[in-house]
Amino acid sequence: MNKVKIEILGLSSSQSQTTGSFALVLGEEEGERRLPIIIGMFEAQAIALEIEKITPNRPMTHDLFKSFAHGFNFSVTEIIISDLKEGVFFAKVVCTDGSKTIEIDARPSDAIAIGIRFDVPFYTYEQVLSEAGIILTDEEELLEEDSSDEPIKVSKPGDRLQDFSLDKLNEMLDAALNGEDYEKAAKIRDEINKRS
Repeated sequence: MNKVKIEILGLSSSQSQTTGSFALVLGEEEGERRLPIIIGMFEAQAIALEIEKITPNRPMTHDLFKSFAHGFNFSVTEIIISDLKEGVFFAKVVCTDGSKTIEIDARPSDAIAIGIRFDVPFYTYEQVLSEAGIILTDEEELLEEDSSDEPIKVSKPGDRLQDFSLDKLNEMLDAALNGEDYEKAAKIRDEINKRS
C-alpha cells in the first residue's frame, strides 16, 4: 500500500456532542487533504503537553512508554494511521530493537502522543486518506484560522490572566503544575511569555 506522510496541523475542542472530546487534525505534507480524528481529553492533553514542551511533575502514560522503551533498548521508528473501519481509525506504532521490527496496534491518539515523544514521522495509507480525507474550501480555511487562535480553552469564564501581576501569574503557574492542570499551566505560561 502507498504510504502518505502526514503532520499535525491542529488540536481544538470538538464541535461534536461528546463532552470533553477534541479534534486532532492531521494533513498530508505534500497536499491539501486533511484527516480529522476525534480524540479524548486526556490524549489531547498528552499531545498538547509535548507540543508545548511542558514537563509534568510526574511522567504521564506516554512518557512512561518512552522510558520503558529506552530501558529495553528499543525505539519507535514511525507511526501509521493504518485503517478506518466503520468510522473508527486504527493505528500502528512501528518499533525496532535494531535487529527486529514489530508493529503494535494502538489508538491513533495514543500513537500520535507516543510518536511526538520519539520525534518520528507520521504516515497514513492512500486508501485511508481517500476515504476519510477532506479538502477545505478557501472560506472554510478562513473560518478555521479565525477560530484557531485559542485551540484549547483552559480558562474559566471571567478569568482574565492579563489582569494578574507577573508574581501572581508565576504563583498560579506553580499551583497549576502541582495540581497537574497542564492546560491551565500552558495558558498561564503563554501570558507570562507575552510580557517577557
